[in-house]
Amino acid sequence: MQRKIIHVDCDCFYAAVEMRDDPALRNLPLAIGGQGGRGVVATCNYQARAFGVHSAMPVSEARRLCPGLVMVPPDMNRYRMASREVMGILRELTDLVEPLSLDEAFLDVSEVTEHRGSATLMARFLRRKIRDQVGITVSAGVAPNKFLAKIASDWEKPDGLFVIRPGDVDAFVRQLPVNKLFGVGRVTAAKLADLGVSHCADLQKLTLAQLVERFGKHGARLYDMARGIDERPVVVSRIAKSVSVERTFSRDLPGKNACVSVLPSLVADLERRLKRKQADKPIHKLFIKIRYSDFSTHTLERMRDQRNLPEPEDFLPLLDELITREDRPVRLLGLGVRFRNDSAPVTQLRLFD
Repeated sequence: MQRKIIHVDCDCFYAAVEMRDDPALRNLPLAIGGQGGRGVVATCNYQARAFGVHSAMPVSEARRLCPGLVMVPPDMNRYRMASREVMGILRELTDLVEPLSLDEAFLDVSEVTEHRGSATLMARFLRRKIRDQVGITVSAGVAPNKFLAKIASDWEKPDGLFVIRPGDVDAFVRQLPVNKLFGVGRVTAAKLADLGVSHCADLQKLTLAQLVERFGKHGARLYDMARGIDERPVVVSRIAKSVSVERTFSRDLPGKNACVSVLPSLVADLERRLKRKQADKPIHKLFIKIRYSDFSTHTLERMRDQRNLPEPEDFLPLLDELITREDRPVRLLGLGVRFRNDSAPVTQLRLFD
């Protein structure tokens, strides 16, 4: 079966979270990083990139290039929270999600039947839902394999979608510059240039033996990439420890009573998700998540060691405790369950890929 792979990549992730939480930063050149004389830029927004600022650049050099640059220290707790929200949305579509870092992931949607089974429609849905619920933009690439999907997600950045259909792979790859290939930095690109290679069409003229002789094991990888070949599967390194649902409202809910009124439909959605995932493990905790109209987000969870599916009234005590003001507008309401799974292996995701 032909694979359908989506690569989702958040646009200038740390900076996007900062601009979401402080709208005054949206039209300013912004960088996230160290404040001292030896600090470096972790990431920056596209206004800063227009001045030549980029990640891993010394802050002193960034300020020289962009005198009006606004520097903000990183807030990893907020970034991790936003990352969890993004990954949660991806896993609502499929369990076959492979995070690469806090801000990007592969999805294998080959067997997903929602959205008419179209990976393109799925990618559009995910981008829209992440924008509406998390408040940041993502770019996505759709392709028959991981290598091409990752290239595609960068093709229309920022806030873009690019699709490489199986019938278009040969033509797309032939015109692809070799410096777009994974593992081809300045040194390898210079060596390829010495061989008269600037695009994959040139690279296809070299034999596997020639490439292995010149580049070792990476030569075999270059041979495959030049032909759009990548057989790597999406690797799931996470056992589901929770199931949740959430809803962003087109009009803010006016207060607690309105939240109570939508609880039954949210619990019904949660029950459907639990049955679809065959999640019949004992439920260890219930939790509720609220995002107010000012984008401030609050969560609360409580123990509940039962196997029975929760009812709407089970979430009422959490709602009463979490909402302390009756008239505060609510933008998003979510709820879920956590399972007891003490034997589950823990996988530490890398901050930088």
